[in-house]
Amino acid sequence: SSNEIDLFKYGQVVAQVEVLAKKVDSMDADIKRLLALADQSKGGLWAGMAVISAVSSFVGFLIHYLTQK
Repeated sequence: SSNEIDLFKYGQVVAQVEVLAKKVDSMDADIKRLLALADQSKGGLWAGMAVISAVSSFVGFLIHYLTQK
């Protein structure tokens, strides 16, 4: 009858679900690594901006000091 389960097709579906579950786990790990890299780069960006700001302030001070003489 049409209500019977085809065990072969059921086995294929189970295998596909297992493969997809492994892919999702792998993607989850990749996303976590990408987020960690993004967080590191944000910290690096702010540190770089602070250094550039300090250097430009120092250069501005030197130019002002040297032009006042």
